[in-house]
Amino acid sequence: MAEDVRYCARCSYVFLKIALVVYSTVFWMIGSFIFAIGIYAEVERQRYKTLEGVFLAPAIMLIVLGLIMFVVSFIGVLASLRDNLTLLKVFMYALALCLMLELLGGILALMFRNQTLDILNQNVRKGMMNYYDDLDFKNIMDFVQRKFQCCGGLEYTDWTVNMYHNCSAPGPLACGVPYTCCNSKPNEVVNTLCGYKMLEKERFHISDIIYVRGCTDAVFIWLMDNYKTMAGLLLGIFIPQFFGVIVTWLYITRVEDAIVEYGVYQSNLIENAPQQTKKRGKVAKWYKCMPVID
Repeated sequence: MAEDVRYCARCSYVFLKIALVVYSTVFWMIGSFIFAIGIYAEVERQRYKTLEGVFLAPAIMLIVLGLIMFVVSFIGVLASLRDNLTLLKVFMYALALCLMLELLGGILALMFRNQTLDILNQNVRKGMMNYYDDLDFKNIMDFVQRKFQCCGGLEYTDWTVNMYHNCSAPGPLACGVPYTCCNSKPNEVVNTLCGYKMLEKERFHISDIIYVRGCTDAVFIWLMDNYKTMAGLLLGIFIPQFFGVIVTWLYITRVEDAIVEYGVYQSNLIENAPQQTKKRGKVAKWYKCMPVID
């Protein structure tokens, strides 16, 4: 049969089967874990949230990502264990579709960079309007402002969209910015009112007190400065998916070769498979899903 193998004769049926089972099982477990974390986070968010919305909710993102990984990987586990050609092809096409959508999304985001930044700024401003009502967004925004030393979306004056920081609002937060915008020193006691009345002052008067550059520009500059890290991260996302597509494709050819070699499946996946069969080898007998002699 080795002479009749169509692609990569060195990759045996057993090797590809074990590789595909391990690959699918690992990502199935990862997807289950992510999905469980997302469910837990969403339960907690529903318990404490006061805003009816899911803008930039990490819990929703985790649930969607975990569910996709769980379903696709589970199909891969079943397909690889039972040598089901239909499920194997569904698994391969699903992986290929996800990979192509990710690549297409990245290419479009780069091609229309200005439009992407505008959409991002608009969504950030919408989130800033409900900064104190959506704890998920508040935690993300506070982390970004501290990590990247920035304030607001496009610039620090974006905080006027918030009802508490707007200059017409009553209270000590009026015409100010959150304390995470302040240029504080390490191990320094945080003054939560350090951004008091900063929106009334000119940029050059407050540049030593708060961060005046916007967070979208700060994040974009960080990505450009750390392009090697981002390239490694993207490869870490794309390569496993590409590996899954290639291994599944090769495994499908092995299963089809086995059908031609040994006969038809018990499940009759191929209606017009040849009826003439050969005696199975010892390795083939290890798997109940291999074609059987009529």
